[in-house]
Amino acid sequence: MKILTTVKRVVDVELNIHIENGAIVEDGLQYVINAWDENGVEAAVQLKENNNAQTTLVSIGEQDNTDMIRKCYAMGIEDAILIDDPALVAPDAFAYAGILQKVYEKGDYDLVITGKQAQDTDSGQTGIILAEYLQLPCVSNVISIEVMDEAHIRVSRLGDSGTEIVEITLPAVVTVSDSINEPRLPAMRGIMMAKKKKIQVMDLAALGTSVEAVGGAAPKSEVAEFMKSKTRQAGQKFEGDAAQITAQVVELLANEAKVF
Repeated sequence: MKILTTVKRVVDVELNIHIENGAIVEDGLQYVINAWDENGVEAAVQLKENNNAQTTLVSIGEQDNTDMIRKCYAMGIEDAILIDDPALVAPDAFAYAGILQKVYEKGDYDLVITGKQAQDTDSGQTGIILAEYLQLPCVSNVISIEVMDEAHIRVSRLGDSGTEIVEITLPAVVTVSDSINEPRLPAMRGIMMAKKKKIQVMDLAALGTSVEAVGGAAPKSEVAEFMKSKTRQAGQKFEGDAAQITAQVVELLANEAKVF
């Protein structure tokens, strides 16, 4: 089985992010592997270890992505491709999917694993659009992957009313939830070996396409504005007799909060 998994470089949302004039302040930002993509990498590595799968990672971005790719190497990914093209400016999910389609078609993969969503946009569309472009079966929000035989896998996904079990004929695309696993911490030996591994760098021309062909020149969607979250107002503290406090709270809930 040949597996293609994807990784996006995103802003570390665990840190404070400042917004000015509807845009994120770039100064002081730190970038990390998208959390759901890291779960996807772990899922691919486990399939390699348990089912002798071949693993390839693809990332779309600039040379800054190489540190992130090397971390994935240290986790156990075997090969990696970096799509670096200066014509790609703020691609949307459709453009990402168009690029990944070209990568897939060059590699003849059996399974594509993507994160369910990216923590910078939270759109959750790229993997699903890719499956549509490739006309492949797709299951989203996957929490487990089991290899049945060379041509079939069984996955569990979190559905609206519980866990759903789906059997899929390969090739296929799955997008994974962060509930699927706990990504491993790379061992020191893996980190040292990852420094020496080659990363294949390609532009869109090398993929046999262009920014216009993948939809990067005219995005179908864009982030119009970033807004600060509303700060929660300070709560009220009540002291005194229980009956009086109860009456006060009921009055506030009815007249101010409009709960009743």
